[in-house]
Amino acid sequence: MNPLTNLNISIKIACLLLLTGAPAICSNSADSLQITLDEAISIALKNSLEIQIAKNDVEANTLLNNYGVAGGLPTVNANASNTEQIQNITQELQTGAGTKRRGAEGNNTSAGITASLLLYNGKRVVATKKRLAELQYQSSEVLNSQIQNTIAAVMTSYYDVVRQLSYINTVKFSIAASQKRLEIIEVRKTAGMANNADLFQAQIDLNTLNQTLITQQLAVDVAKSELLRLLALDPKSPVAIKDTILVEQGLQIDNVLDKLAANADIKAAENQIRISELIVKETAALRYPTVRLNLGYNYTRNQSTAGFTLLNKVTAPSAGVTLAVPIYNGGAFKRQQQAAQINSSSAKTQKQILVRDYSAQAVKMFQTYQSSLEQLESQKANYKLSQQLLDLTLQRFQLIQATIIDVREAQRSFEEAGYRLINLNYAAKSSEIELKRLTNTLM
Repeated sequence: MNPLTNLNISIKIACLLLLTGAPAICSNSADSLQITLDEAISIALKNSLEIQIAKNDVEANTLLNNYGVAGGLPTVNANASNTEQIQNITQELQTGAGTKRRGAEGNNTSAGITASLLLYNGKRVVATKKRLAELQYQSSEVLNSQIQNTIAAVMTSYYDVVRQLSYINTVKFSIAASQKRLEIIEVRKTAGMANNADLFQAQIDLNTLNQTLITQQLAVDVAKSELLRLLALDPKSPVAIKDTILVEQGLQIDNVLDKLAANADIKAAENQIRISELIVKETAALRYPTVRLNLGYNYTRNQSTAGFTLLNKVTAPSAGVTLAVPIYNGGAFKRQQQAAQINSSSAKTQKQILVRDYSAQAVKMFQTYQSSLEQLESQKANYKLSQQLLDLTLQRFQLIQATIIDVREAQRSFEEAGYRLINLNYAAKSSEIELKRLTNTLM
């Protein structure tokens, strides 16, 4: 079979695979871990240390979201003491009688149980309980945001590996073209129709492409190591990926902007506004009186071997109400309330900044997404033309109707068209991923 026939078949296969977004080859080995995108996401969600920290925060805030932590439940305390004494006693009575003794033994025993129930403190408990609930909701949104960020990072890294593998395909097919060019020149030189200069140049071009292939393989290995880092796996683990980059069509900027309210970071910022407002109420409540109901039961026993009272034992329940009214503390409570109001205003501003930045980011990502999709169709046409040009130029070169420079230019056009097609596909996919992350729709 004519060498050019094999080359034409290879180039056409490369064109078909690149147009569909699929890598033509994949660096698989017998012991490599073949991984799909869904499997990569599942592993990342299971192993991510950042997600585990966010889950721990949710669990901790869930435990703290309790009326007891807010101070709204009764407190019960028990206490007991026992004291042994050796006393020197001197007692004189009005009757003239008296007691004087050295080293008399004595014992004091007391025990009691007290309960305290908050009746009123300016609704500070209510505000605190609501704040604890908002903290729980906020930590859940932070967890959701971390999950979305992890999925987006894994998807972007995964498709970067696919992109780098596609680069390898382009280089390999270009090497195949250079090899065929070298074979043609060797045949022509044997027939006395080519000189050493053309032969040396063809060999240099082939060697350069082989070096490019080695460099590109390093880029693939680096991309795989980054993906394995995101999966919390050994970065030296052999992993094989064979996949396509398929871009979802039809995303609309209006829908994206409408869905920004569902973004986990923005929802967490809304939680922070409510938390700040509740802190204002808590600090304001510090200036109100506090009323508590106190209940108790006490037991005391005093015993001495000498003295006027040899044994005294008392058991008695108790009940009472305490009222604490803050009158003056240097204006600390007032200043705390004013500072809390400033923080509440800052929380609202921070949300506005977040919405502004995310809206701008969404618009920029959509522009990239839309531009990449628009260029993809024309770039596919360019890639087909560059393939046809390379075919034709090699045929003309074999017939001595084209120079080695013509072949090199056609080959360069083929490589650049392949690179641009791959990059446009990856840019469109990356923009799609970011738009879905911003709208909280990756899962």
